[in-house]
Amino acid sequence: MNLRRLFAIVVKELRQLRRDKLTFAMIVGIPTMQLLLFGYAINMDIRHLPAAVLDQARTAQSRQMIAAIAQTQVLDLDFRLRTPQDVDALLRKGDISAALVVPPDFERRLIERDRPPLQIVVDGSDQTVQQAVRQLAALPLNTLLNPAAPAPPANVEIVNFYNPGRRAPVNTVPGLIGVILTMTMVLFTAMALVRERERGNLEFLIATPVSPTELTVGKVLPFVGIGLIQVTLVLLLGVVIFHVPINGSLADVYVASLVFIVASLALGVFLSTLAKSQFQAMQLAFFTFLPQILLSGFMFPYAGMPKPAQWLAEILPMTHFMRLIRGILLRAATLADLWPELAALGAFIVIVLGVAIARTSKRLD
Repeated sequence: MNLRRLFAIVVKELRQLRRDKLTFAMIVGIPTMQLLLFGYAINMDIRHLPAAVLDQARTAQSRQMIAAIAQTQVLDLDFRLRTPQDVDALLRKGDISAALVVPPDFERRLIERDRPPLQIVVDGSDQTVQQAVRQLAALPLNTLLNPAAPAPPANVEIVNFYNPGRRAPVNTVPGLIGVILTMTMVLFTAMALVRERERGNLEFLIATPVSPTELTVGKVLPFVGIGLIQVTLVLLLGVVIFHVPINGSLADVYVASLVFIVASLALGVFLSTLAKSQFQAMQLAFFTFLPQILLSGFMFPYAGMPKPAQWLAEILPMTHFMRLIRGILLRAATLADLWPELAALGAFIVIVLGVAIARTSKRLD
């Protein structure tokens, strides 16, 4: 082996890498992003879950207990309810993750200890919420009211809505629809458009009456059908193999999935305007995929993230789809109940696809 020739090849590759600014940015950006996300944004110590309180006792001691539980900062008791029906409505819409219910005979239960004096109704469609509430329920109630008092044998009754068996597939399978669509739609679209540019087909299309909008839509439209097929496949396997319930409307599931597919395709189109090769398109797709899977609430609790990470998560389409698909499949929510999530996806589509088409027009001109 000739060391001089070997050294010359190494120098050549380093110089080529330096000229490839996007690849160099990925080399620095991906580990930096992973470090920041895992070290700063990912936090399993959940605090400030949106919650409601239904105080049916309305005594001084019940108010003291509610205040003591609020001081733990696990639940943010921002909603004061009057009827159990209000609890059902807020949970179904996803406005709250849990509800603290104080029965009318709270003080008698606390003294006699024959039944749990408190009840926490939990949104079982999110396992991280269940875990946080179970830790809160383990606190001795008498100790919260009076540190010198002995702890009762039973503290809080947890009522698990939407996943009473606490089976993991019920939570993960709906989220996997978003993960699979994000991987395939963004990557396939970005690489397909870049491939046309690498083969010189875009220059050929300049001489045709095809507009940039027609070109973009025509290239990504077949992927819409592919995405819907993937949704059907995951739903079918989830029901048959893992017995995942479909509590909501299938029509709502497909409408929400269609909007998310279009949002993912819009992101793929935008990435294709930044990449110069299929390899760069793959790099960019991975760069956008990582924060989506980490910040959307699929793997790690959204409530445990600091505010800047939550603001970033709200920009990502998978965050809103995760709420949509879990809400429809598990909580039987309707699109009307979850309209803010649909509106967020619609705004993402308009902005990102508009920028992508404008960049495509500039390239063709």
